[in-house]
Formats: sequence, structure tokens, C-alpha cells
Amino acid sequence: MEHDPKARSRVLTDGKSRAAARAMLKAIGFNDADLARPIIGIANTWIETMPCNYTLRELAIHVKEGIRAAGGTPMEFNTVAISDGVTMGTEGMKASLISRDMIADSIELMGRGYLFDAMIALVACDKTIPGAAMGLARLNIPGLVLYGGSIMPGNYEGRDVTVQHVFEAIGANAAGRISDSELKAIEDVACPGPGACGGQYTANTMATVMEMIGLAPMGSSSIPAVDGRKADAAEEAGRQIMAVLRAGRKPRDILTRTAFENAIAGVAATGGSTNAVLHLLALAREIGLDLKIDDFDQISTRTPLYVDLMPGGRFTAVDVDRAGGIQLIAQRLIAAGHVDGAMLTVTGATLAEASADAVETPGQEVIRPVGQPLKPTGGLVILRGNLAPDGAVVKVAGHERPFHKGPARVFDSEEAAMTAVLMQEVKAGDVIVIRYEGPRGGPGMREMLGVTAAIVGQGLGESVALVTDGRFSGATRGLMVGHVAPEAARGGPIAALRDGDEVTIDIDGRTLSIGLSTQEIADRLANWQPPAPRYTWGVMARYAACVSSAAEGAVLETPAI
Repeated sequence: MEHDPKARSRVLTDGKSRAAARAMLKAIGFNDADLARPIIGIANTWIETMPCNYTLRELAIHVKEGIRAAGGTPMEFNTVAISDGVTMGTEGMKASLISRDMIADSIELMGRGYLFDAMIALVACDKTIPGAAMGLARLNIPGLVLYGGSIMPGNYEGRDVTVQHVFEAIGANAAGRISDSELKAIEDVACPGPGACGGQYTANTMATVMEMIGLAPMGSSSIPAVDGRKADAAEEAGRQIMAVLRAGRKPRDILTRTAFENAIAGVAATGGSTNAVLHLLALAREIGLDLKIDDFDQISTRTPLYVDLMPGGRFTAVDVDRAGGIQLIAQRLIAAGHVDGAMLTVTGATLAEASADAVETPGQEVIRPVGQPLKPTGGLVILRGNLAPDGAVVKVAGHERPFHKGPARVFDSEEAAMTAVLMQEVKAGDVIVIRYEGPRGGPGMREMLGVTAAIVGQGLGESVALVTDGRFSGATRGLMVGHVAPEAARGGPIAALRDGDEVTIDIDGRTLSIGLSTQEIADRLANWQPPAPRYTWGVMARYAACVSSAAEGAVLETPAI
């Protein structure tokens, strides 16, 4: 049977019984011809509280033009969006990961409520990307993701800088290594205009994921936010969604096990953010795919690091575009046998077909040639041991040392740790432990970029390690271990740690351990009492009550009915 592209919205718009609905839609400018066409929802994450998503309102105009030109009727709606960079180091940061699931909920509710025939999600800042993908996967209607693009790098004394350098400058200033005026100068130039944070931080990592997994049109994501080509990509995406709708192609046709493995390889090969572990686990859960945290380590181990990007490398996300784009990365990984090019993408082309026309810029140094990686293995490592029985995540995309043993400096909140770092109370050799910042304990699993960047800024990046049940920004660098599970609020071994306990991080051995016997840990936990909830009502309390472990993607559990 031929696919009816208006099968869903026809229920809302057609027939005498729908006259009232049509009357209301006509009140805002839609006419009979508009309502006779397929209705395409545009899930916009535009917001005026950060640069990352700031251009999406204008981008939506071009998407609508493409949809109308291809025979559809666009209807735009908005979701929430929380800026990790703006809220970093404050209570507001607890809202960030929580927003991922709220974005997914919003998209799902709007899709079910208005019976859109298809949907385009406009995304930028970190949680909007996986949140949109999760929402589309739940609805399983024809849909695609369009990324707003990276910010341009700033320039300070002749070198490219990003928001990462501002956070590190805060630590350097606290240690007296740079002056107040230097800190202000870096602050003033680091973010020269709109767009998502400019290294292979979480936003650009997840944008890479969306192309590698097949939900975003190949070549659309690496175009910078302020580049004129972005408008063309947006209009083309509007045309493409109509073709996707007519073909009846749905997210679950694309989101196969192999597609997820391609995405993980893309993260590993680009030195991407550890947050990709959380988000891909969460997306896999939406479609019932049995993806495990250890899969990331296995795929990363067999995937070389091919792309030289900040925070561990030299270049910004804009340089990927100049070098040949994410399509060139895909082409390289397919040629090297690290990615399966036969997988379907949203446009109907295979990944190999979609990346076949990638054009490499002569002399570029960002994306290495096949057989000449920066490192033989990728950037994601999963650790286990008596401190993290269910796993922990560390990124080793830079030149992180593979082993550290030192005394624990234990803090029960990010603020307490940040104060100690800025007061220069942390010494070389220490292992900073920040607990009760996990999905339940935070709640919301705050990123620790303020602390990690301050450590690096003070010159301690090569001599101090950090372990937390919270998470890290994609801009974090150094030996920083996050996602420790079970978290402290669930009575995990990290709750038993005391100042001075010996912590060992062994990257090559894939272990994270403390110098205590099983009995000593059990004895300490027998006397442990969970702290009182930090929130007793509202969204934070509901999230803490329902969220799963970081080892499972920190997803909201659905109670049995």
C-alpha cells in the first residue's frame, strides 16, 4: 500500500467534525490549502539565554521555506534549553541533564498532541541534541535533526581560544599566574558571536554523533553557526524532510545496533565528550536496544584517534569544517574499516554514499590520513574496580598519564571542592573526590568544568586527578574520572571514602580502586546513612526519585503499571 504522507494529521484537520480545529488554526494564518498538506512539526530549541541556540529562530525561517517549497506545511514550537556554560558551577547546572529528558518529553507530547506527519528538530547546546533524538525515537515518525553549528573561535594573542580557555584562566588567575586584566581580556574575546562551544566538546560531539548514526543529513552539522551556508543547509533540510516523509522512513529504521557502533566510533576517533556515553545509552533505551557501558570501551579500543581537536588537541570545530567536514571524518573511518558504511541514513543514502563526495582541503592537519592516527586507540575508557563496581568513564584523548595513585581529598559538593582548589589547598599528587553529585544525589549530575579547568589553570593538570559521581564538560582535560557508579547517594563505595584513603587510577588496567578491603568498605557502608534529599518538591525531587544510574544513561524509570 502506498504511504499516505498525511496519515497522522488528517485525523486533526479533515472532515466536518474538525471544523472547530480548522477555525482555530485559520485564526493564526493557516488556510484550507495549508491544512490540506502534510503538517511538519519544527521542534525548536531557540532561547535567548545563551549563544549556542541563539541563531535557531532565524534558522527555522529557512527550514520552513524548504518545507513549503516541497509541499508541506510547517508548524513551529519551542522547548526548553539549559546552557551548561552559563550555569556551570552553580545550582542552575543541576537543571542541565534534567532538561534532556524534558526536551524529549516536550517533543513527544507535541508530536502526539498535534499528530504531526513528520518533524525536524533544531538543536545546538548539549542536551538539546540527545533530547531531540530521544523524542523522535519515541514518536518514530519521519524526522531528522538539524544542528545550529559551532561558534567561531576567539583570538587571544594570536591563538584560537574558546570558553574552555576562560574557565582555565579563572584557575590561573586564582593561582596568581595571570592578572585580573588578562582574565578580563580572555573573557572578552573567547566567544565572538553565536554558536555552540567551539571544540569537540559535548555539543559538537553529539552533532558528530547525529551524522554518524544517521539522524542528521551528512554535511549539515559542521557548517558554523554564522556561516551563510547554514541557511542553505536549513532550507535543504526542509526539502529533505518531505522526501523522508514520502518514503515513510522512520528513526527506528535508522537506529540499528551497527548505527550506534558507528556513532561510538565517531566519538572515539574525534576525542569526543564523555557525555556521549550517557546520551547514547539513553537513546538506545528509547528503542529497546541493549547497549552497555562496556561497549564504549570495546569500540574505543579498536578505533584510533584520527581528529586533532580541543580540548586534548590543537584545533576547533570550525577547523573540521575547513578541513572537509564531518563527512570527511566518516569517509576516513569507513576507508579504515572502523565504521560500517552500509548503514542507512535519514536521506535514504547509506553512510558511505552520503560521505562519498567529501572534499579534503589540501594541507589540512585536523583529520589525519588513514593509517596515520594520532593515537592507536580512541578517547573513551571505561574503568571498573572496588570504587566503581558498575563502571566509571574517563577521556584520554590528549596526553593524559595512564596511572595515578594518591591520597583522596573528599568533598561532598562541587562548591566545596572549588573553594579548596581556588584557595590552593589541593596539592600535587592528590586525588580530588567529589561525591553526592550523581544523577540522584545532585540531583542532575552536574558537570565539573569549573573545578577541572581551575586545576589545569593552576598548573596541576599533570599532577592531580579528580574522581566524581558527577560528570564532565566536553571541554574538560586532564586525568578526570566521572560517572562513578553506583553513586554516593545510592550507597556506592564512593560514599565510604575518607580523606587520606589511597585511590588508584589505572587506565591501561581499566581499574579504579581504593586501598581498602572488601570488608572495610562494607563496614563503613554499614554505618552510612543517605543524606536528606536536597529537594523535596518540584522537578528536581521528581527527577531524583525516578532517575536511573549513570551506568544506564541516567534515564527516567517508568514505574510498572
